[in-house]
Amino acid sequence: MVAALTAMTNMSVAQEEMNIGKSNIKIEGGRMTPEALWAMGRISSATASADGKVIAYQVGYYSVKANKSHQVICITDADGKHSFQLTKSAKSETDPQWFGNKICFLCDGELWTVNIDGSERKQITNSNGTIEGYKFSPDLKKVILIKSIPFYEVIKKNPDDLPKATGRLVTDLMYRHWDHYVETIQHPFIADVDPQQGIVGTQLSDILEGEPYECPGEPFGGVEQLAWSPDSKTIAYTCRKKTGIDYAVSTDTDIYLYNIGTRETKNLCKSDGYTEPKINPSHTLADQAVNAPENMQNNPGYDQNPQFSPDGKLIAWTSMSRNGYESDRNRLCVYNLENGEKNYITESFDSNVDAFIWASPKDKEAMVYFIGVWHGCVNMYAVKRSGEIVQMTEDWADWISIAPANDNNRILAMRQSLSTPTDIYIVEPGKKLQKTKIQQITFENKHILSQLQLGKMQQRWVKTSDGKDMLVWIMLPSGYEPGKKYPTLLFCEGGPQSPVSQFWSYRWNFQIMAANGYVVVAPNRRGLPGFGQEWLEEISGDWTGQCMNDYLSAIDDAANNLPFVDRDRLGAVGASFGGFSVYYLAGHHDKRFKAFIAHDGAFNLESMYTDTEEDFFSNWEYDDAYWNKNQTERARKTYENSPHKFVDQWDTPILCIHGEKDYRIVYNQGMGAFKAARMRGIPAELLIFPDENHWVLKPQNGILWQRTFFEWLDRWLKK
Repeated sequence: MVAALTAMTNMSVAQEEMNIGKSNIKIEGGRMTPEALWAMGRISSATASADGKVIAYQVGYYSVKANKSHQVICITDADGKHSFQLTKSAKSETDPQWFGNKICFLCDGELWTVNIDGSERKQITNSNGTIEGYKFSPDLKKVILIKSIPFYEVIKKNPDDLPKATGRLVTDLMYRHWDHYVETIQHPFIADVDPQQGIVGTQLSDILEGEPYECPGEPFGGVEQLAWSPDSKTIAYTCRKKTGIDYAVSTDTDIYLYNIGTRETKNLCKSDGYTEPKINPSHTLADQAVNAPENMQNNPGYDQNPQFSPDGKLIAWTSMSRNGYESDRNRLCVYNLENGEKNYITESFDSNVDAFIWASPKDKEAMVYFIGVWHGCVNMYAVKRSGEIVQMTEDWADWISIAPANDNNRILAMRQSLSTPTDIYIVEPGKKLQKTKIQQITFENKHILSQLQLGKMQQRWVKTSDGKDMLVWIMLPSGYEPGKKYPTLLFCEGGPQSPVSQFWSYRWNFQIMAANGYVVVAPNRRGLPGFGQEWLEEISGDWTGQCMNDYLSAIDDAANNLPFVDRDRLGAVGASFGGFSVYYLAGHHDKRFKAFIAHDGAFNLESMYTDTEEDFFSNWEYDDAYWNKNQTERARKTYENSPHKFVDQWDTPILCIHGEKDYRIVYNQGMGAFKAARMRGIPAELLIFPDENHWVLKPQNGILWQRTFFEWLDRWLKK
């Protein structure tokens, strides 16, 4: 009987996992709940057929009960009129790409193809389930396969006679990254493809054979970091060819050309014979020789995501100028393959190029299309061949990806906002902003959104303490009633240099805050992109200066001038640098706030300096290691104003949240803040996730996060 019950239970779990798909959730009272948020389908990629008539895209569905996601491939006509789910197996299918008139996708580490009507599903690789990404050559005769290989440069291999040993002998830095120990790295391999049989060969050629470097790059890089030339003879790839401490203190990734025939590699970023100057790893690279003017031609910063022009004569990539500065302005570099000349074509756009594509040769004026943030919105732009930049969209929204739609120069794009999750659009560029045509072709979560009463959003410009104008987003509560006052949350952005744009989040979601009866005040404080480089860079070395004054300017303006804000029920919430901001404000808020929530925030900056894995970040932001006796004034100020030194001034209830697999801001930071608050006699709670990183990714943990978040706020702000 026990065995039979166990078998039935296992079968029911398997059945539940197979049935993860679009939810038919019914929402009572039109109120967004954590369950409604997790019931939404999440579109993550889209690709157009060669004739532009059919779009394949990936959607993720989540089951709270099974605590898992299920990824599927869907199909839609380019006009959005006919759509359906293509893949229907119990396993996740991801990364759709076109293989002639078939769809290729990843499932269980292998490549499969299927007709667009769902017939003739076939596995085309035999790689023991080890493929993690792929990209076909334009002629479909070869494919890049991303696979992981063993890596023993910084963690030594344990003796073969100790197979159950769990210890790790670490010999250098970067022994862990983001949320995992670095015991493997990804390499790109080339395999032949038989286009008639549609089968990928088993003989593989490692582009980085014998090299101890990763490609794509950690922690978030994918196949966008590699590109095929139009003639299928050359591959451009992104790589930071460093290990250990050299890797940890540097952001110097370069673009390399790999010739498939000769297997020769050329660095497009560095001059022949270039030798990197010696680096002091415990001091900012800002004033070191590697970033001296005479070395700028060698592209010492991040260079990533190459793309060949349609005629194969040019190659473009996103380029940051300075080494060690992860938030430097992302420019667009165009490299002439015939003469080696570099041209930075977006210099007049004083913000980041987030993603780009080459314009079709049919467009005689535009050279490149790109998306970038300006004034709290990510819009679409065209760079003309004359160098002029023309804005193509003007939405209170974030365009989050662009790709060729392969039909009369149209663009396949994805868009979201503070009120709408991601959907897919077709954009027809116009010569002027007013001439651009936009058509939405997916409505993935219409069945949920149509049941919700959403909060209304306002844009407000606020004077800062130093007389500047600051953009602040205001989200009104769902069912807002004029004349009524509401508890209000100051949203503190992370990064520290990430924009408060029109993002849709499944955790820091303004609409679920509105549904719980809160006003949200979200300032684009000092240090955020989209307001010029000077505004962006004012935060480095000054974490507790003007940016903190900007927070207070935003919440004071709301409390004093917005009639619906209850100044006696204010809270401050934030993650990462936003969590650091909360910890600092806890000791410097002059009794403005009645509750705080800090997620994965830095609490003790001296500890943070040696805790974090990417040392270039702390070096650039703090200037110096805390032990350096000849610290800069900025470094001294940073350490003297670490939040942990002001716990004696804490007087307000605080919830601390942290993931134990967060290696960016290690969990001892949150535990230390919680313990300090309790030892001071301040009401405090700690929500700790042993299996989460800097984010919360598992469905049941996500629901727990939301419930804990609002239970804490309601306790202190709704009395």
